[in-house]
Amino acid sequence: MTQGVQNRITVLVADDHPLLREGVAAILACEPDIVLIAEAATGPEAIDLFRTHHPDVTLMDLQMPGVKGDDAIKSIRKEFPDARILVVTTYDGDVRALRAMKAGACGYLLKNKLRKDLPSAIRSAFAGCPCIPYEIARSIAEHSADEPLTQREVEILANVAAGNANKEIAVKLSIAEETVKTHMGNILSKLAAKDRTHAVMIGIRRGIIDS
Repeated sequence: MTQGVQNRITVLVADDHPLLREGVAAILACEPDIVLIAEAATGPEAIDLFRTHHPDVTLMDLQMPGVKGDDAIKSIRKEFPDARILVVTTYDGDVRALRAMKAGACGYLLKNKLRKDLPSAIRSAFAGCPCIPYEIARSIAEHSADEPLTQREVEILANVAAGNANKEIAVKLSIAEETVKTHMGNILSKLAAKDRTHAVMIGIRRGIIDS
């Protein structure tokens, strides 16, 4: 990627909330070395606009209509391996952050820190320097040795979060109720949770399941 507008860092913002995009535009309008060149409201639009504009840095929300942010990042990076994509989100869970980084994001920025940290985060991304908040990095380190939940365990925890009892989950997933109970025991152990409600709270906070 190269600086394409009067030697300034070009930026694409992808977020389905107009107010967030307006806020980003206002922040970047004050930066002489950064220019916002395009705005996307959906995942597919973000991919198309990237192809059109080839921005130096892309700001990507994770909860995007059409194509989720993680998948949009994967699509862009598959086609443009040198794309620099900075996740901008309200979610501070370590699992969600790791998922975004594995998808190809070069940084992770919380929306409540935009006004203070956005310009420097964009400059870091453009320079090829990973950018991740201290609190998220600390959480990732704290859980680095944890045994992750299996896909089936995540599925069951999401069903618990939706208010389903073991018997209902068994029917939905076409497995035995005893199997659900076994998985729940593993979930509680892996998350160090006291009970089902506590497990759901941990799962949402860490980004293992959606709220």
